[in-house]
Amino acid sequence: MTVDRQHKLRLELRRGVLILAVLGACKTPQYGYSLRQHLNEAGIDIDEGTLYPLIRRLADQELLDSEWKKTDSRERRYYSISATGTEVLAQLTADWQHLNNSLLHLLNMEDS
Repeated sequence: MTVDRQHKLRLELRRGVLILAVLGACKTPQYGYSLRQHLNEAGIDIDEGTLYPLIRRLADQELLDSEWKKTDSRERRYYSISATGTEVLAQLTADWQHLNNSLLHLLNMEDS
């Protein structure tokens, strides 16, 4: 498999997981850069061109709340998970766990 094809498939695989990661990370208020650092520290490398449109989309879908706060003499938009986002995160987490268990079963069957 070519490196380019593998890279594209990896990006496709990660796409849905990033929603879970961002919602989970926003259990505590985060501004864009702090959120990116938090995700990177957890092993989820995400570039700004992916992160910022994603958090705006999640805010538009009312899964994240946002508010401007002035800290260190500058204003930053902080994002935190909304009540709706918390419900959605719980359901998506359950769905993810079910899917992951199913995949592990299928992948282990292939190895046998």
